[in-house]
Amino acid sequence: MKRVVVYAIAMMALGAAPAAAQSRPLVTEDPETLSGGQMAVSAGVDYQHQVFYPASGLQGNLWRMGTFGLDFGVSPIAEIQLSGGVQDRLAITSRQTAPLSYMLTVTGATTHDFEDGVIGAKVRLAAETASRPAFAIRFATRLPNAGNESGLGLDTTDFTFALLAGKTVRSVRVVGNVGFGILGDPVRGDSQNDVLLYGVSVARAIRQGLEVVAEINGRLNTRANTPPVGTESRSMARIGGRATKGSVRFDVALLLGATERDPSWGFSTGLTWVFSAFKIP
Repeated sequence: MKRVVVYAIAMMALGAAPAAAQSRPLVTEDPETLSGGQMAVSAGVDYQHQVFYPASGLQGNLWRMGTFGLDFGVSPIAEIQLSGGVQDRLAITSRQTAPLSYMLTVTGATTHDFEDGVIGAKVRLAAETASRPAFAIRFATRLPNAGNESGLGLDTTDFTFALLAGKTVRSVRVVGNVGFGILGDPVRGDSQNDVLLYGVSVARAIRQGLEVVAEINGRLNTRANTPPVGTESRSMARIGGRATKGSVRFDVALLLGATERDPSWGFSTGLTWVFSAFKIP
């Protein structure tokens, strides 16, 4: 039933139908980049209800506090991206025996840790024209800031690569991502899982400075047998809105998980500030 609701929301958004570069609350990457010398600083808070961590066996309600993004336009077609979170705090509702549960040092009803950091780059390959979408590539590495001991991390390093496309038609911008991820096995250091990455988002301008947005974004396990723990298929739908005033954008979104390992529901809210930070020589 949860999957039906998630995909129904996505199809409603596609049926409804501009944004410049994509930003919070969406995670599907827009092929457009910041202008050279520009910087985008974003910060927010997320809540996710009944999240399951298959490696540690913990399940509970997660607050992601102090999530942040720092994007730098280093040329007219290239952007460097940094993201992470100051604190992830899980209120534990259940525990199960899992491959890494023996490593837990959590004794109470809550656990917390830093969020894994991500460093990446985006390069636009072709600008959008009247007859053609814009295209770009993005590659990123996830760093293992969260540890096994808290139950919130895997202590693995992942690599992702994706092709991005985006097209604006009147008041509607549609963006698509497809790529692959190389995810480390947290149990065996000599193993990995290659997954398919995907995302489709829509942003529709209602009036000047106000948009409604929606997306489906996730990863698909491609193994015929059981994948390494923590690398299973994941999918999340987001539907919400963005309001822009000058160089500041406020966002809010409802989150709906599509798999049993995703949160049943949640919400996200935050701010993004875009400004000229430096000059390109």
